[in-house]
Amino acid sequence: MLKVHDLACARGGLPLLEGVSFALAPGQALVLRGPNGCGKTTLLRCVAGLQPALAGEISVAPDAIAYAAHADGLKSTLTVAENLEFWAAIYGTAGIAQALEQMNLRALRARAAQHLSAGQKRRLGLARLMVTGRPIWVLDEPTVSLDHASVALFGDVVRGHLAGGGMALMATHIDLGLPEAEILDLAPFKARLPEPGSGTFDEAFL
Repeated sequence: MLKVHDLACARGGLPLLEGVSFALAPGQALVLRGPNGCGKTTLLRCVAGLQPALAGEISVAPDAIAYAAHADGLKSTLTVAENLEFWAAIYGTAGIAQALEQMNLRALRARAAQHLSAGQKRRLGLARLMVTGRPIWVLDEPTVSLDHASVALFGDVVRGHLAGGGMALMATHIDLGLPEAEILDLAPFKARLPEPGSGTFDEAFL
C-alpha cells in the first residue's frame, strides 16, 4: 500500500505543492491532473524517492515502486529482447514473453533500440514495467509518442496490472480507459510562496 500524508515539495528551490494527501490500495489507480508546471512531475519524483520532500510523509514498502518518466531508459545498442532481459535480470524476474506480446514488440525483438521509432521506443520503455515485478507503478505522462492503438495497448496493460493487485499513480491528460481510476486535481494544493527578501525565498530561481 502507498500512503502520502501532508506532502510538500519544491522544484529548483521554489515551493510548488503543500498539504497533499492520498492513499493507494491494491487494485487502485490514481490520476494526477493540473496545469503544466503545477508540480505533477515533482510530486511523482518525491514519491519515487528521486528527490526529497519539503515536508510530509510517504509510507511505502522498500523496493515496491517502478518509475517511468519521459526518458525511456533504453540501451541503444541492445536489441528489444536484450533490453528487457537486462531489466529482468536487474529486478530478478524471469521471462519477457508477456511484455513483448502485450506491448506489440514480438516482431521487433531482434531490432536494436537505436533503430526503433519514437513510439516503438516508448512501448519498449513501458514494457520494462512489466518485468520489474513491482506492485506500484509511478508514471509520468506514459503515453507520450504513442499512437491511438498503442495507448489502448498500454491501457490494457495497466488494467491487467490492477486486476492482479497492482497499483498505479500517474500524471496524464490522456484517457487510458480506466473508469475505476480516481482523479486528484493538484490545483488546490498550490504552495503559498514566501515573500522575496524574507530570507526563506531563493530569488535565484525567479
